[in-house]
This record gives sequence, structure tokens and C-alpha cells, in this order.
Amino acid sequence: MEPTVPEVGEATEKLTVALEHMLRHVRQSATAGGLSPASSLVLSRLTREGACRLTELARAEGVSQPNMTQLVNRMERAGLVRRVADAQDGRVVRVEVTGTGTDVFERRRRERAVALELLIQELTEEERQAVHIALPALSRTIENRQARSS
Repeated sequence: MEPTVPEVGEATEKLTVALEHMLRHVRQSATAGGLSPASSLVLSRLTREGACRLTELARAEGVSQPNMTQLVNRMERAGLVRRVADAQDGRVVRVEVTGTGTDVFERRRRERAVALELLIQELTEEERQAVHIALPALSRTIENRQARSS
């Protein structure tokens, strides 16, 4: 039996489209390191959350372990990540970000922030205030949901 999906209003539909446009624009503005979208997501996750097992990384990103292995191999050749032995169990290998990977991540984040800032500058003062209130509130809600589900 399929779960029931709540109906959404026209305003929510418009917000969804607006978020998709904004995210696409901001993501495409980040070019440092010439990363694929998948590499960028993995680099971001590892930078935020720290080293993890390849299987955990594949599960978190919703891809197969062989696909994640190939991606990590390419990122390792590029010097963005490295495999290290787990401190608790030497048989376990974890993937962690290198200094180069951290630099690329930070440059990409700055590029995204500049792209967003340029968009925000085109808004009216009232719209800017609304964005500065609404987006952090949505982010906080997401973090609260994640904390409850952990």
C-alpha cells in the first residue's frame, strides 16, 4: 500500500519551483575543482560529517557500492580524498577528505555564497529580510527532523 501524499497548495508548488531554480543556479556557479555533481555531494558530506566507510557513503548518497567505489577512486586520484584505516578496527577502511579536498570544498562554498548573494542583492529590502528569516528557519526545521529520526 502506497503512503498517502498530502495535497500541496499553489503557493507550495511555486516555492518548490523557485527552490529548484535557485539551487540549480547556485550549484552551477560552483566550478572550483571541476567536480561532477556526485563528487561535489560526496566531498561536501565528508567535509561536514567526517570520514566514513565506503558502504555508509554509498547508502547516504543513494548509490550502489560499486558506483561509490569508482567515484572515490576518481576522487582519490585527484587528491581530494584518501582511504585510511579505522582507528577502532584496522581491518575497516574509511574515506576522508584531504587538505586539497577541503580547499576545493571551501572554494566551491564561497562560489555558491557569492552566487546567492548576487541574487539576494537584486531583491527589494523587504524580500531580502524575508529570505534571511525564511531560509534559516527551513534549515533549522530540517535539522530538527534529522535529529528526531536519528
